[in-house]
Amino acid sequence: MIAKKKVKPFLVYSDEKGNIYEDTSYFAVGRYGHSYKPLYEEDLIELPPGSELFVMPERFPIGIDKKGNLVYLDDCFAVSAFLAPAHTQYLLSAYKKNENAPILPLFAYTAVGWYDGKFYVPAVRIDPDIRQDPYRFDQKKIIKKGREILKKYPKNRLIQHIVENCAFTYFCPAARNFCLSRYEAPMPTSPVCNSTCLGCISYQNKNISPIPCTQPRITFTPTPEEIAEVALFHLERVQNSIVSFGQGCEGEPLLVGEVILEAIKIIRRKTKKGIINLNTNGSLPHMVEKLFLAGLDSIRVSMNSVRKVYYEAYYQPKNYFFEDVITTISLGEKLNKWVSINYFVFPGFTDDLEEFNALQTLLKKHRVNMIQWRNFNIDPDWYLKKLNIKKQPTCIGIKNVIDSIKKLFPHIYLGYFNPNEKIIKAHIF
Repeated sequence: MIAKKKVKPFLVYSDEKGNIYEDTSYFAVGRYGHSYKPLYEEDLIELPPGSELFVMPERFPIGIDKKGNLVYLDDCFAVSAFLAPAHTQYLLSAYKKNENAPILPLFAYTAVGWYDGKFYVPAVRIDPDIRQDPYRFDQKKIIKKGREILKKYPKNRLIQHIVENCAFTYFCPAARNFCLSRYEAPMPTSPVCNSTCLGCISYQNKNISPIPCTQPRITFTPTPEEIAEVALFHLERVQNSIVSFGQGCEGEPLLVGEVILEAIKIIRRKTKKGIINLNTNGSLPHMVEKLFLAGLDSIRVSMNSVRKVYYEAYYQPKNYFFEDVITTISLGEKLNKWVSINYFVFPGFTDDLEEFNALQTLLKKHRVNMIQWRNFNIDPDWYLKKLNIKKQPTCIGIKNVIDSIKKLFPHIYLGYFNPNEKIIKAHIF
């Protein structure tokens, strides 16, 4: 619900035991890059159901007093919100970090405040789709249905991975929806990758990285027949169905592109139903084109930035370049296929005027059907340091970026999830 009355949320903090309190002496503050600002009413919504609150270790909360001065409390810990799916943050949690503070794990850290008995966050529900709303998942039912699928396909290794690993162990929303026979189903395929992303959730070198991966990747490549069996089971049963390669628990699916190619051929020989989607880094445009020609319907290309220097600094690509990614994006217009950009939102960088102008240039040069505004799961200070991002004096605000793109490019669909066939047919251009 959008805040309809005047809201000036108070600062919240945590004690060592994780108990959260308000401090009415100070108002809440949000962060963008290296800077801070109050939480303004027009940017706030009530904390969405299914969101989580995190205590920030060795990070001290920053607030603003009644005179407008920034202050920080050094006897307690800062608090942040991890937003439920379908929501995009406007500001990061504000804090002063102890020099010995550990690097944060791979989550997104949104500012949060308290007012009149409720938590508020600077964010927007960017997608009305309810496919991953937490209240819609009954784990007992998921386990029951998942076991029925395992019994039906006892020899399919991919189904075992999706059900037992993803749905039962890691509570992956897409895998849980697969068990419940609805919406979008995952089809992880690749144990390897040609990017070494700083914030990779499925692989971190234990000898180098200061953070753990949050969901270890698949350890085998399923056969085309195993993949097709998963896809056909889902596509034939589900209305407005989607099956997607390129999940959090795998590497880059294009590296096993020939396997996926054969799987798509099998699938499309047996059904024309639903959407076959590929989530990708876009590194191998020639392979993407082959997949499109075989029956792939849509792709989602992930990007932390539309500027080469920052893209390559984060992805650290192996044997491909930023220009390859742009070539992949251009295939949508060439082959009349749906192309989404999975745009990692980082307040203080995504809304910098140079980045915004670069995004406009990209959208003018190449046909993009959709932008998915995803919160960036990464320690803000670590990211800024690794990419050598200095204080940006020309930030216009995430809300203004989204609103401006909506006005400048009204044909581009803005959301969070991969679209189904109904949406694609309504918005293809």
